[in-house]
Amino acid sequence: MSRIGKKPINLPQNINITIIENHVQIQGPKGELLYKIPKLIQIEQDLTNNKLFLYKTKNTKEAQKLYGLSRTLVNNMIIGVSQGFEKRLQIQGVGYRSQLNGNNLILNVGYSHTVIIKPPKNIIIEVENNTNITIKGIQKEQVGEIAAQIRRIRPPEPYKGKGIRYLNEAVNLKVGKSGK
Repeated sequence: MSRIGKKPINLPQNINITIIENHVQIQGPKGELLYKIPKLIQIEQDLTNNKLFLYKTKNTKEAQKLYGLSRTLVNNMIIGVSQGFEKRLQIQGVGYRSQLNGNNLILNVGYSHTVIIKPPKNIIIEVENNTNITIKGIQKEQVGEIAAQIRRIRPPEPYKGKGIRYLNEAVNLKVGKSGK
């Protein structure tokens, strides 16, 4: 039984929600998002308490799966349009650096060529000190996916720890060869 789906979603004051049949449109200061709710889930807005509630229309296994998922996705949308999401990456290694060229991120991470990343239109990439990258946006999944794509270019290697890692990510270093 989903405990997440049962929780009501609190709505901040600066958020406008429009529910039309099984579509939810959420507008806030950072932007606007749209989500189509599955037919097995029903959504209701309580204007007096400023909350959203989700209900299952059928008591099936499929409805149970979608219950908590839908609640989490709608909650992430509300947080995204009100506060936004961000992921921070850190580059470690001699000669490894990053820079911005317009909206594009250019990475020099030990390859014979530079790696250029073109972010989607609603993702903002910032670079600080050539080694710290911040990815910001209103969709949690998209921010996480772009951060994962950048990290995948040069993941931290286990001997010296060089590469691109999330901020405060712990990389377990292996012991190198021991000489005779």
